[in-house]
This record gives sequence, C-alpha cells and structure tokens, in this order.
Amino acid sequence: MTTRLKKTVVLVGMMGAGKTAIGNALARALGVPFIDSDEEIEKAANMTVAEIFARDGEPFFRLKEAQVLERLLSGAPCVLSTGGGAYLSEENRQAIARAGVAVWLKADLDLLWQRVRHKNTRPLLRTENPRETLRALLDARTPAYAQAEVVVEGQADYSIDEMTQKVLRALVDHGGIVKGSEP
Repeated sequence: MTTRLKKTVVLVGMMGAGKTAIGNALARALGVPFIDSDEEIEKAANMTVAEIFARDGEPFFRLKEAQVLERLLSGAPCVLSTGGGAYLSEENRQAIARAGVAVWLKADLDLLWQRVRHKNTRPLLRTENPRETLRALLDARTPAYAQAEVVVEGQADYSIDEMTQKVLRALVDHGGIVKGSEP
C-alpha cells in the first residue's frame, strides 16, 4: 500500500515532543518535503530563535512566526514542524485548519523534560527552575494543543519509527489526509 499526502501535515506540541525527528521520518515515509518553521524564521532573520527573542522579544517573534507559517501553508503539501508556541494563536490554528491538518504530538512532562533538560537552545527555559517552567508551559498550552484534529501520544520507549507509524495510522484513520492505494 502506498500513501499520498493530500494537504500539509502540521506537527504541533511542546518542545521535546519530537516534532523535528518525527517530522523528518514522516516526510521520508510520505515522500514529501519536511519543513521546520523555526528554521525558516531563522533563515529569514539570519538569527537564531534565541537571538530573536533576546533582541526583539517574544511578541515580535510570534508575529514573524505567523507570517512564515502562512507562507509555508500556501505551498505544496509537506510535513511542517512548528515551534511549541505557534499553535497557541487562534489565527495560526485557523490558518492550519484551512490549509492542513494539525497533529498534536502529545508527551507528558517527564518525557519532555528528559528530552530538553540538557539543551541550551530553548529561550523559554532560561529560568531559575526550567523544569517548573516547562510544567507551567505544558499546563498552559495543553488546551490549545487539544484542539488539534489528530492527537498521537508518545511514550519514552517508542522509537522514532514506531512513533512515525502511529502518526501515519492516525492520519489514515482521520481520513482525507493520506490515501492508501494499491501500487
């Protein structure tokens, strides 16, 4: 059975949920490009996300993020990974709903912390108690993420391939996103 992407799959969720790793594997499985919206913002600004946050602040970053997201959604179907805060915006959620399907890669606090605790590239975790900050972000963002059309829950013992297969099955079950056909 082969699969074909009908519209852009937009991966949403917390930092550390696996959006980049799963996104790359999913794009390979579907034979479409993988695009990371944060990387696109960094290319456009010629700065890292952390540098943009430091120089211009989060509101400026969120504005640029929304502009880049609109541009990417207007292109050919792909797998698109968004920054953890992108799906919090009602406008971004509407844009994604119009042009793609949101897939929440859901992960609990322990799994997220295990994955991000040694990284210094997360500007929102540059606090006195980064684990508590991560918990507060997860609590605050969960209601927005829960609005995603597809939810796939990760587990610490899942490999990238296992999680990718779970996402593919969820997209097929969702209908209209990937289509199985005989070769």
